Amino acid sequence: VRETLDLIQKLFRLRNCEDSYFRNRSRPCLQYQIGRCTAPCVGYVDQAAYGEQVRHAQMFLDGKAGAVMEELIAQMEAASAELAFERAAAIRDQIAAVKRVQAHHYVQGASTDMDVIACAVEAGVACVSVMFFRNGISLGSRDFFPRLAGASEPAAIIGSFLTQYYLDRPLPRELVVSDAPEDAEAIAAALAQRSGQAPQIKHRVRDARARFLDLARRNAQASLAARLASKQTLLSRFEALRDLLGMEDTPQRIECFDISHTMGEATVASCVVFGPDGADTSQYRRYNITGITPGDDYAAMHQALQRRYKRVQAGEGVLPDLLLIDGGLGQVRQAIDVLNELGVEGVPIVGVAKGPARRAGEETLVLADTGRSLFPGPQSPASHLVQAVRDEAHRFAISGHRARRAKAREHSTLEDIAGIGPRRRAALLRHFGGLGGLSKAGVEELMEVAGIQRGLAERIYAAFHG
Repeated sequence: VRETLDLIQKLFRLRNCEDSYFRNRSRPCLQYQIGRCTAPCVGYVDQAAYGEQVRHAQMFLDGKAGAVMEELIAQMEAASAELAFERAAAIRDQIAAVKRVQAHHYVQGASTDMDVIACAVEAGVACVSVMFFRNGISLGSRDFFPRLAGASEPAAIIGSFLTQYYLDRPLPRELVVSDAPEDAEAIAAALAQRSGQAPQIKHRVRDARARFLDLARRNAQASLAARLASKQTLLSRFEALRDLLGMEDTPQRIECFDISHTMGEATVASCVVFGPDGADTSQYRRYNITGITPGDDYAAMHQALQRRYKRVQAGEGVLPDLLLIDGGLGQVRQAIDVLNELGVEGVPIVGVAKGPARRAGEETLVLADTGRSLFPGPQSPASHLVQAVRDEAHRFAISGHRARRAKAREHSTLEDIAGIGPRRRAALLRHFGGLGGLSKAGVEELMEVAGIQRGLAERIYAAFHG
């Protein structure tokens, strides 16, 4: 997926930054300087032209590279006719890049739309690897790890995968599979009801298709081996943490809370969830903290924990086997108080405090039940797990805080100015590339935006400069 995104960005110069970063740009970033973005953040490309770039990228991903080429050639010729030679040259270079990619990714023997699907199963874990071909172009591959609910034979797993994966995705003409499901005809008929055309589900293939299927099999086996190795490493870290904390059973669900704010502004708490299979992002939660003294981390933690475990008591979710709190004894006491208030018992609580030098791997673990401190050290597998969970809680809290802060600042500055409605606000932010650029603009620059007269421009300037 990363390779495909990188390729699409190179070919069609699409932005890859987060929305919060995009909204606050006042000048182009390095991606523009190296020719991999057209800088929509600061208005170097208008909305219609950027929308065209996005549409071409979508067409390319759908296997319609030929149609993209035709449109680009027409645009190049039009630019030349208008004597816009610099634009024509840029389009010419883009056409050459698309041609190079086509030449590299074209696969003989796969002129039709086709997906090649292989399955590998070991130790109760399955991997389904899919290679995508559209109009003879290889669009890469993707691995899936479906949960096994009874079915453990590759043929049955592939049958279940086909009915679920293509439920809401474009269906190719051919599905080449490593193991043919027993009910292949029924599956094809069911898929035909949705798409209007039954795919050909093939199992015994020769020549190029056989080579692709062999490659898909090897992809599935390699990805499964890597997954099992990673899973074993993660499991050993869970077991090491169990032993370090003196727990009877290996925890199956760890929840970790963190708080993020800037000088008390836009406080957000995060809760991330990990199990022996890794992070369970579907269970992540954020809490916008309100009604506390700004900067009071204890009150913020208290509120987040209370909101989380009140819901559990109401039947929404389950209790963790281990609760990690980013912070020292003070934050741990907040967790103890909340669980006592709610009558929740049997959940071990551990604080994760920074070491004296504040270096990763030198954290102190504060045990709630005894108040004792543990120093597992940077080489401890248990310490590696705690770091990973804590860092993920930190990342999730910071991203939520930044989004809330940006939204709050835009609201407080722009939405309170008389005469600024949603359309003008959007036009201003788009023209100046975000709130940062807007705040630096003078009255004359503000008047360059459609619909902004001098009186309104002066009010906007005064709002930012007092």
